Amino acid sequence: MDRGNSIIALRYKGEAEKMSEVEVTQVDQEEYPEMHRVLELALEAGRILLRNGAEIFRVEETIEHICKRFGVEAVDSFVLSNGIFLTAYSKGKENFAKVKHVPMAGIHLGIVTEVNDLSREISAGRVGIDEAFRRLEEIEKLPPKKSLYLVLAAGLGSGSFCYLLKANIWESLIAFVIGTLLYVLVIFAQKHTMSKIIINIVGGGFITILALIASNINFPFAVSLDKVIIGSILPLVPGVAFTNAIRDIANSDFISGTVRMIDALLVFVYIAIGVGTVLSAYNSILGGMAL
Repeated sequence: MDRGNSIIALRYKGEAEKMSEVEVTQVDQEEYPEMHRVLELALEAGRILLRNGAEIFRVEETIEHICKRFGVEAVDSFVLSNGIFLTAYSKGKENFAKVKHVPMAGIHLGIVTEVNDLSREISAGRVGIDEAFRRLEEIEKLPPKKSLYLVLAAGLGSGSFCYLLKANIWESLIAFVIGTLLYVLVIFAQKHTMSKIIINIVGGGFITILALIASNINFPFAVSLDKVIIGSILPLVPGVAFTNAIRDIANSDFISGTVRMIDALLVFVYIAIGVGTVLSAYNSILGGMAL
C-alpha cells in the first residue's frame, strides 16, 4: 500500500513538473513577441533619424531610451552612416538580432526634431507601443518645406554670404538672384531623381555661367566675379553633413564620421569640377574676353 501511494505521488510530481515546464514555455513565448515589437519600434525610430541626417550618438541614445522604457534587459546597437546593427538579450539568452540598411538621403531636421520629441514622450511613459508606431508613420510622411521658401532661403543665404565676403550691395543682389535660380534647378533635378554628382557638377557650372554673364554686363558698378561665384555656391554646400561628420568624429564614431566627411568633401569636388570646367572653357575658347 505504501509502495502504491509512493508511485502515485511520483506520478503526480512528474505531471506537476511537466505542467510547470509548459507554463514556463508559454510565458516565454508570450514574452518574446512583445520584446521583438519593442525592438522593432526602436529600430524604426533609429532608421528614420539616421535617414534624415541625425548624428550617430543621437540614434544610439534614442534606441537605448526606447528599449529601457519598455523593460528590455540589455541592448547592443552599432550604428553606421548607412546601417544599424541591433542585438538584444533577455535572461542570458540572445533572442533578437537584426540589421537594417539605411540608404543616405537628404536632410530633414524637422523629422529629426519630431522623433526626438516622441522619444522623450516614450521615456516619460506617455506613449505606448501602438501609438508610437502610428506616430512614427505620420512623422516619416511629413512633407519638406515649400519650394518657394527653399528658393528664397537659398537666395538669401547666397546674398548674405556674398556680403560677408565684403561684396557691395549690388554684388550681393546678383548673388541672391543666382542663388534663387540655382535652387530652382536643384529642385527640378531632385524631382527627376538625378544623381547628386550630376546635380552638383551642373549646379557649379550653372552659377559660373550666370556670374560670367553678370560680370560682363555694363553695370554702373563693378562686379567681382570671384565673390559672386563663392556667394552663389552656398546652397550646394553640404553644411549639415560636414558638421555631423565632425561631431561623429568628436564622439569617437570614426567610421561613420569618416564616411560622412568623405561624402561632404566629394560634394566640394563636384562643385569645383563644374566651376573649373566652365571657367577653363571660357578662358580657352573666348580668351577671357567679354561675352
